[in-house]
Amino acid sequence: MKVQFTETVLRDANQSLIATRLPFEKFEPILEKMEKAGFYSVECWGGATFDSCLRYLDEDPWERLRKIKSKMPTTKLQMLLRGQNLLGYKHYPDDVVKKFVQHSVSNGIDIIRIFDALNDLRNIKVAVDETNRCGAHASGAISYTTSPVHTLENYAKLAKEMENMGVGSICIKDMAGVMSPKEAYDLVKAIKETVKIPVVVHTHSTTGLAFMTYLKAIEAGADVIDTAISCFSGGTSQPATETLVYALRQLGYEIDVNDKLLLEINDFFKPIRAEFLESGTLEPTVLATDTNALNYQIPGGMLSNLISQLKAQNALDRLEEVLVETPKVRKDLGYPPLVTPMSQMVGVQAATNVLIGERYKNISKEVKAYLRGEYGQAPGEIDAELTKKALGDEQPVTCRFADTLEDAFEATKKELGDKAQSDEDVLSYIAFPQVYEKFREKREASLENRAQYTIETM
Repeated sequence: MKVQFTETVLRDANQSLIATRLPFEKFEPILEKMEKAGFYSVECWGGATFDSCLRYLDEDPWERLRKIKSKMPTTKLQMLLRGQNLLGYKHYPDDVVKKFVQHSVSNGIDIIRIFDALNDLRNIKVAVDETNRCGAHASGAISYTTSPVHTLENYAKLAKEMENMGVGSICIKDMAGVMSPKEAYDLVKAIKETVKIPVVVHTHSTTGLAFMTYLKAIEAGADVIDTAISCFSGGTSQPATETLVYALRQLGYEIDVNDKLLLEINDFFKPIRAEFLESGTLEPTVLATDTNALNYQIPGGMLSNLISQLKAQNALDRLEEVLVETPKVRKDLGYPPLVTPMSQMVGVQAATNVLIGERYKNISKEVKAYLRGEYGQAPGEIDAELTKKALGDEQPVTCRFADTLEDAFEATKKELGDKAQSDEDVLSYIAFPQVYEKFREKREASLENRAQYTIETM
């Protein structure tokens, strides 16, 4: 049996460990070797990379993608897309989703992994259809979690519905690293018995389960696993690529990855890791095993956000209370998977409940939007009293929320006028208006300075 690898160092690994602060110039020299390493795909875009490029790295994310593609013309480049949320934190109109997918593909993306935080498939259909129309591979991702309403039968049913929708593969997306080896085996087996397309497994090393989880998933028939080159692996990142290549080869699996090039890739990234450790961007604690997620179902990134929030309010001593409150809030909200943006909503509301000393005295606008149905259908039953308290007599939306939104791309393009140099600029603005405006101002100032320098040196 053949097992293939998706390398995550250019996206999820550095997002999980260093908050996506890896600039293009740092990894550009290794791209040509990564191109030849034999990966099934290289995840290099989407997720938080788009926001971070504009907000922190002063990079145009679209230009970054084009540069990567120029160095890796034959390797499949992969991105993560939050369905109707795209790369932001709210739902966008269908015309914007279609345009975003079109330009992602035309700028170099080959595989789009598409998920919805609530596993509401209405919210991935437009992105899946457009990905297929553009000739790219749509990988439907199931947001994995455990709860009374998340069962093997329901997950297998989701996978079948995704296959019928037209996805080219099914990804089990375990964002918190809570999927046990047995759960992985049972779930992969159930899905493989239900669909005829490849199954991909994605997990994190947060709880220490990931290596065992991958082995059992592969035994059950998983076709592709997500891993990170070893010096950017472990902790809240993925398991190490080289370790799994070594172990799986010994177990008799067919592996196409080039060991010599893996060594060179890892040697390249070692000094980069050292720089981030020295600067404090890479906090050593995120490399450790944290089993709290097994008790509270809280992903590592969500836990670090809770700690930051409590520190800012001089209330870190109340972390344990917030951890206890978080699963209660999740239950009240119908057991949403704790993935962006749901993890932020649940965590902030839990902290608010604890710090105020009264449950739901203050309800965040995001939770109210969720209760109105703006994010989709909750997996389980939402607490009726909470809905009444938040919405009063207002009736929740029962249709797909995007159906209530008017087209926005052409109107925004007209509004921006000369401020947007391309359709990609328009999409960047729609996704992150204020962040894009600051980025545009910096870009224009840089161009003016360069032009002035050229004139003065002529």
